[in-house]
Amino acid sequence: MVQRVAIVGAGVSGLAAIKCCREEGLEPTCFERSEDIGGLWRYAERAEEGRASIYRTVFTNSCKEMMCYPDFPFPDDHPNYMHNTKLQEYIWKFAEHFDLLRHIRFKTLVTKIKKRPDFSVSGQWDVITEKEGKKETEVFDAVMICSGHHVYPNFPADSFPGIQKFKGCYFHSREYKAPEKFRGKNVLVIGLGNSGCDIAVELSTVASQVYLSSRSGSWVMSRVWEHGYPWDMKIVTRFQTWLETILPRALSDWLYVKRMNWPFKHENFGLMPVDGTLRKEPVFNDDLPSRIACGVVVVKPNVKEFRETSVLFQDGTVQKDVDVVIFATGYSFCYPFMEDDSIIKSRDNTITLYKSILPPQLEKPTLAVIGLVQSLGAIIPTSELQCRWAVKVFQGKWKGTSWANDLAFPSMSKGDLSSLFPRYGTSNTLQMDYITYMDELATAIGAKPNLPKLLLTDPRLALEVFFGPCTPYQFRLTGPGKWSGARRAILTQWDRTLR
Repeated sequence: MVQRVAIVGAGVSGLAAIKCCREEGLEPTCFERSEDIGGLWRYAERAEEGRASIYRTVFTNSCKEMMCYPDFPFPDDHPNYMHNTKLQEYIWKFAEHFDLLRHIRFKTLVTKIKKRPDFSVSGQWDVITEKEGKKETEVFDAVMICSGHHVYPNFPADSFPGIQKFKGCYFHSREYKAPEKFRGKNVLVIGLGNSGCDIAVELSTVASQVYLSSRSGSWVMSRVWEHGYPWDMKIVTRFQTWLETILPRALSDWLYVKRMNWPFKHENFGLMPVDGTLRKEPVFNDDLPSRIACGVVVVKPNVKEFRETSVLFQDGTVQKDVDVVIFATGYSFCYPFMEDDSIIKSRDNTITLYKSILPPQLEKPTLAVIGLVQSLGAIIPTSELQCRWAVKVFQGKWKGTSWANDLAFPSMSKGDLSSLFPRYGTSNTLQMDYITYMDELATAIGAKPNLPKLLLTDPRLALEVFFGPCTPYQFRLTGPGKWSGARRAILTQWDRTLR
């Protein structure tokens, strides 16, 4: 019988895990290597080993109504998109409101997690931690890994011939904090992701010239969408997901490309994705198109070769006098504390996790990886529902035939995912449609909203649930963890957005 649960990391996923364990009567113990909560969102002046690192001006890409914990809306006076310090305030309010801090052991590093000798029977784990040089071993019935995947930088130096002879400065975007020291420099940013675009735009205000190199292009979206509303409240709806499933693939792809090209034609800006029909996570940047139009950011193709002071690109052009190169090339997920690294497999960027949460080869389902998914949805509600699902699996209270029988369904690895959901392509994280995935987890624990029933009993709410934004409150309307304020939160979500 699962009772004691070890949680690694006190970021937004770790806090959700603590709360979900408490709701089900379990005893959570959260290990946090730093002295604070918040994980990725806790800004520090220097990148710290083993912790995610953000730059000073990071803002959220999801609006407050779409990214909150489902039974804890943001305060009315918070803006729709928040600076990292504002989000950190909210995270602290959430932890204090639900009395989560007493379950966290700060400045405690998890050094090893290993199966106990009788794991095939008990499903238990030995968790070895270190604090102030003192090591301690404890036994837990289950483990939830909530350490995120923005910790270990992907720095593919081997993919860039000549980088060793480049005389300028180069580093991973993880080390970037602020633009001041790059004033008057010629800077090359490699990587057309959110970090790369943010850094390029910010540097363009002080640098002599910024070049932004992209291997495959990307859709670039504004946070401010049609009629000035948040993009995700207009796009992430059950109605839109339903349309995607019923329309012919060719028509759906055409509409998708047309919608993504709505603000500006990406091809004219050198940003057009190689395969524009794939529903990969877009880049969110309100300023990049104008920075390109003003000439202070110049889009370049992939780098072919570095020279001492110049860079040769794939199209044959050479850019001279490059002073700084910033590799915004993403992150690799890694769990160095796992004694058996085959439990969470990663081969050729292929991740094997059942429902994107559980390693499928375990004899007992008592290890969950939280937050290793990528979709148009925000991470807070996604990881929160993953935690609720995982806790039910730990307890054997989920709507599956059985753990062994249900594994006959293809495991949610990258390879399987690309065939099950071809519109999402491949990625080093598990990429999928947000609403489809959330409904799958919610159905298994009895928390998916029942639209036919709502249409008969509460038609106003039913219409808002289907046609309106799929806000996190929907997954607290019914079932275990039902929140009495969910209905009101849904019916007033546009009011808070406008306010």
